[in-house]
Amino acid sequence: MSGIATVTAALKSQQIETPSWGFGNSGTRFKVFAQPGVPRDPFEKLADAARVHAVTGVAPAVSLHIPWDEVDDYAALAAHAADVGVRIGMINSNTFQDDDYKLGSVAHPDAKVRRKAVDHLLHCVDIMDATGSDSLKLWFADGTNYPGQDDIAARQDRLAEALSEVYARLGDRQRLVLEYKLFEPAFYTTDIPDWGTAYAHCLKLGPKAKVVVDTGHHAPGVNIEFIVAVLLREDRLGAFDFNSRFYADDDLMVGAADPFQLFRILHAVSLGGGFDPANDVAFMLDQCHNIEPKIPAMIRSVMNVQEATAKALLVDVDALRAAQLAGDVLGANAVLMDAYNTDVRPLLAELRQEMGLDPDPLAAYHASGYAEKIAAERVGGTQAGWGA
Repeated sequence: MSGIATVTAALKSQQIETPSWGFGNSGTRFKVFAQPGVPRDPFEKLADAARVHAVTGVAPAVSLHIPWDEVDDYAALAAHAADVGVRIGMINSNTFQDDDYKLGSVAHPDAKVRRKAVDHLLHCVDIMDATGSDSLKLWFADGTNYPGQDDIAARQDRLAEALSEVYARLGDRQRLVLEYKLFEPAFYTTDIPDWGTAYAHCLKLGPKAKVVVDTGHHAPGVNIEFIVAVLLREDRLGAFDFNSRFYADDDLMVGAADPFQLFRILHAVSLGGGFDPANDVAFMLDQCHNIEPKIPAMIRSVMNVQEATAKALLVDVDALRAAQLAGDVLGANAVLMDAYNTDVRPLLAELRQEMGLDPDPLAAYHASGYAEKIAAERVGGTQAGWGA
């Protein structure tokens, strides 16, 4: 078993990135329920993210989504982030909401539409330059709904051409991370439907291109920890988008649907060296809080990742390997289960106290009065949400 000092050191250095859009009004395609105190602009989103970091101590970075977080002065936005105690993390592009993108964006059959999409991606790199972000996250809704609608291979060629142009624009300390999704909104074909397609494009682009694993973007029964292990082995795991799914891309709080799966994934991360900062794996939340309050849901998600990480780090790797080499199937499984069944909450509470934090982040947030404060102050204007 890893020494407690080693485990606590790893937990103290862990960083979990929160998404700006998770603080706005979002939810299902059927209804988005507005809540009091929801941010009206990116500056207020950063303030809410800073509150999450203040009570957890491990969420110092915030992902932006363009154009949802478009501002006139990105240097000023980055300065505001620093003022409230966080920093700008990944820049997420959006090539799926304009009417022009009905038949796709970078894989669209019309060269003018493809040009528009690529120009947006290049604009996102400009924003990276202005904010100090080192990562551009790309997810494309591109695909087809009907057989014969478009040439499948030709769409891959168009996609590769676009990615190549964006890759060439990246600075020396910048990278591109490419996300995949099984389906939605395209029903017949999706241009990047799985990790293999994303990996193939990243290999052709070069070492600054890596794959994003969104835990909600897989078919039922897919072994996500296998994907993680292979990508780490190939040095192509760039980031996680953590959330939970029951049926499709539900975007529920991470660890809510299957905490054992989250543990297994983070065990694979631990074995593959993914917690080493040198490997530059970003641990991000990608969630849409529709009926639950935004900030407490984000805090709970951060805590869920911390708990699963602690359990993964407590796996007795020497005992596990001995059982594996001996062909002791049940013994090896028991080693994992011993770690998973460990109650790590006291360890994390003690760790937070060592960091000068309240041992219960949620209780600290509720006691702070921040929820009441923003509900009273954020009156008027337009609340942020999908498309805003």
